[in-house]
Parts: sequence; C-alpha cells; structure tokens
Amino acid sequence: QVQLVESGGGLVQPGGSLRLSCAASGISFSIYAMGWYRQAPGQQRELVATITSGGSTNYPDSVKGRFTISRDNAKKTVYLQMISLKPEDTAVYYCNAAFGRIGPYWGQGTQVTVSS
Repeated sequence: QVQLVESGGGLVQPGGSLRLSCAASGISFSIYAMGWYRQAPGQQRELVATITSGGSTNYPDSVKGRFTISRDNAKKTVYLQMISLKPEDTAVYYCNAAFGRIGPYWGQGTQVTVSS
C-alpha cells in the first residue's frame, strides 16, 4: 500500500508560480530519496529535481534557479516550488520515491499548464 499523491497543479500564466505537494504513505519516508519528474505529450519523462534523505538537491539546467525541491519528514511530504514558469514547463508532474534498490514508486501525476 505504498502511495504517493501529488497535488497543487493547475493553470498558471507565464512568469507565475506554483507549489506542488506529494504526500507519501506506506514507506519509511525519512530514509527515501525523493524526486519530481515531468512528462509532456509525446515526450519522454524527464527529471526535474531530486532530494536525498540528507537534504542534498539536484536539478537539471532547464529548471535550475527556478525550481526548488524540499521535504518535510514529519508530514511525509515533498514539495516542488516553481517560479518564473514558462510554457515549456507544461507537463504532468510525477512524484517519485526510492531507497537503494527499493522502488522507485510513482504517484499518479498532477497537471501543470503554463499558458496565457
């Protein structure tokens, strides 16, 4: 019964901001590395951000400086703060959890649409 449930997606204008949340259950959250991925129509799923159990983060150049991943272990929730959104950020955003060779587990996704 591992569950990852994303929320916070929606429609936003270019230059706007959104914060996505992913609530986890069924895992020992604090020891898991967490990540956000996204997939646009007709495209491969791509990495957006990762955060280790120790709090180290990584971002691809496409979002570096605009997106911030964080985690609240007490709430078993990982967040993705997105600012300066661009139309090319439009995608379904997925939450991911992994611990060594356990997982990865995936959420159902939340739609982010950046359009005027």
